[in-house]
Amino acid sequence: METTRHFTATVYVVNDGATALHEHARLGLTIPPGGHVDRDELPHEAGLREVSEELGQDPTLLGERPEIPAPAGVALPTPRYQLCYDINVHADGSVGHQHIDHVYFGTVPTRTVAPDDGEAPPDAWEWYSPAALRADAAVDPDTARIGIEAIEAAAGE
Repeated sequence: METTRHFTATVYVVNDGATALHEHARLGLTIPPGGHVDRDELPHEAGLREVSEELGQDPTLLGERPEIPAPAGVALPTPRYQLCYDINVHADGSVGHQHIDHVYFGTVPTRTVAPDDGEAPPDAWEWYSPAALRADAAVDPDTARIGIEAIEAAAGE
């Protein structure tokens, strides 16, 4: 059986030593903003769009674009991580669908949450400090670890 794959983008946004996460209603997971990369987008553009839609903010991605002398190309922002998630696993253990997630770190100027219509409401979002990420059992260990890394990266900028 063939495994289908979709590209996704996630941005751990940071403001004043905390990162924004929400409980995804359908998935039941506490996660940062993110979603599918549309056909006409690059991964980092999808991440920026998702933060705009979900938080109503325009983030600044952390990190630099590598300087590569590519006469017919341009260097893209490098994700901090690229992760492969099994989304649909069949009873026999075969994987029907996966998400290839490009994970970026970014900063936002405020903790104001003003989502687009159809997105999770503002009260679904919480700002997590490193201590809160470590202490909240609803936050998966990988989300906590990457969230802490994003907060530390933002502090070093």
